Amino acid sequence: MSDQRTDLPPGLALSWGVLPVQRRGPKPALSVARIVATGIEFGDTQGFEAISLQKIAARLGVTTNAMYRYLSSKDELLVLVQDAAFGPAPDLGRGGWRAGATAWVNAQLARYAERPWLLEMPIRGAPVTPNLLSWAEVLLQVLDETGLSMHDNLGCVVLLDGYVRSYANLARQLTASEQVPVQAQHVGAFLVPRLAEGNYPMLLKLYTHQEYEDELDDDLEFGLARVLDGIQALIDAKV
Repeated sequence: MSDQRTDLPPGLALSWGVLPVQRRGPKPALSVARIVATGIEFGDTQGFEAISLQKIAARLGVTTNAMYRYLSSKDELLVLVQDAAFGPAPDLGRGGWRAGATAWVNAQLARYAERPWLLEMPIRGAPVTPNLLSWAEVLLQVLDETGLSMHDNLGCVVLLDGYVRSYANLARQLTASEQVPVQAQHVGAFLVPRLAEGNYPMLLKLYTHQEYEDELDDDLEFGLARVLDGIQALIDAKV
């Protein structure tokens, strides 16, 4: 590895196009880009657990040891795959900070819906790779018009990112669940009398009005509106 890469987190230099110094010998048969593309393909078709140096090596017809000519570790592979799979941030338009933040949240949710295995990627800290940084940058640019401090704006980014991840995880698990729906007739026949006999008057009202469900209805919009209202309250308090 070149001196520029020493002491940097795994994948950081490669994500910015800083390649290791090539040793003398035959021209490399593979490329980092091809390895990363294969990793994304495995994630899309087989899920997060399939993204490994061993499986990618087998697909590309090389030994696992040969992969270390291009990548230093699985951690480095995952960093590069995550950044490439997210892709660059979208244009959030010019409709004001609230509309921009809403567009950002919806774009992130769309990415997680397209590639739910991204939710299993380990969180190593603040973004440092090009595409992930671009997602933070566009939201910070939108929030810059709020008049909040840079510290507060960064806090808003963390808040919105956390909301997206939480909602996307919930949506993913509900979609994959094979459990009988809460509002199924036989579930209600069992549950309603027990709610009535027990000390659950509010839940009984929700259930009998079909408000207590295991489906996501307008929960995204409701929760996001409350988050944005909180940011607006912070803005108003600073005026």
